[in-house]
Amino acid sequence: MAHYKAEQDDWLIVYLKYLLFVFNFFFWVGGAAVMAVGVWTLVEKSGYLSVLASSTFAASAYILIFAGALVMVTGFLGFGAIIREDRGCLSTYFCLLLVIFLVELVAGVLAHMYYQRLSDELKQHLTRTLAENYRQPGAAHITASVDRLQQDFKCCGSNSSADWQHSTYILSREAEGRRVPDSCCKTVVVRCGQRAHPSNIYKVEGGCITKLEQFLADHLLLMGAVGIGVACLQICGMVLTCCLQRRLQLHFY
Repeated sequence: MAHYKAEQDDWLIVYLKYLLFVFNFFFWVGGAAVMAVGVWTLVEKSGYLSVLASSTFAASAYILIFAGALVMVTGFLGFGAIIREDRGCLSTYFCLLLVIFLVELVAGVLAHMYYQRLSDELKQHLTRTLAENYRQPGAAHITASVDRLQQDFKCCGSNSSADWQHSTYILSREAEGRRVPDSCCKTVVVRCGQRAHPSNIYKVEGGCITKLEQFLADHLLLMGAVGIGVACLQICGMVLTCCLQRRLQLHFY
């Protein structure tokens, strides 16, 4: 009877090990995906960050990169702990899973808070940026961000092209008679902004605010979906780790 119970315990340990090994593989892949989303956000979309009033969006991306890197390191530790059946390593693995879960929870809260005030921030800050900072001394990065924003989203002005009539740049002699910046033009050539006809410039209902708000909302949704997916894997991992630790404890004692 004792021999049968020992064989049953061995079978349960092997089963839990393989199950945790499979989980850990998907967990590691999930970590790579989280880090990839964070890096993509900062590298590919960093040109828009200068027109945002707060750094919450960028902070969420940095947290995702940190969490993703930590997940990948933890995944390697998990593989070693499972193969060696080391209860100390399994305890460390469990603690790291908990830390990562808390980090992702913070990133999720930040993203949710930012989403709630996204519309108001864009309306206030983007309009002011276009009017006061575009083509002004020391604001080259803002100018580049606005130009890229208008070309990528095929829009002109915060709410409409009429917003540019209040711009310090457009009202100055430096504008050379432009009614909108050249980046508003469908085909950008020097001083094309002098002609503000719909056939020449982008006339989009809602302006760049609507386009940028939708872009950021979609991006926050993607970041949240990836984070939730990895968090679900972590919960499964913590449960499996606890079960394996318990079985190892009973097996050796």
